[in-house]
Amino acid sequence: MEKLPEYQYRGARAMVILHERHLRAFLDTWRAARAVGLVLPTVEDPDYASLDTLLRHVLRCAGGYLYWMCKQLELPDPGVREAPPVETIEREAQSYLDDVLERWREPLAGVPEDRFHEPEYLARWGTRYCIDAMLEHAVMHPIRHRFQLVELMDVARTVT
Repeated sequence: MEKLPEYQYRGARAMVILHERHLRAFLDTWRAARAVGLVLPTVEDPDYASLDTLLRHVLRCAGGYLYWMCKQLELPDPGVREAPPVETIEREAQSYLDDVLERWREPLAGVPEDRFHEPEYLARWGTRYCIDAMLEHAVMHPIRHRFQLVELMDVARTVT
């Protein structure tokens, strides 16, 4: 990870570092799942239709969370590009991830701590979040999906 700029709110800096660490760990785990031929169970969630749709979901959300926070804080658009389509996501994942993480490094650095806690804003899925809570949500998102992949690989190992 490249050195981050100074942050007015060190809690945000910590979340940016953790977000990067866990997104990279998710991608490593996703690659391991692909290597062992993991097939996701059939569920109603379209983001779990395949390993590729799951990868796109996690990477797309990483950019979406940053865009949402910048919009709520009236910061400049961070310039996150659209996630690659499912058909090319595997091939483009690393470069897209590197670009998204680069975009995450600076926008929140100059935001004072009090703006992370109040007010709350409506997320696109209808839940209200302060910026600090959305940062935590962004960190947990790849952790949750990585955990699910690890569990599925563990189950697949015990079945075979």
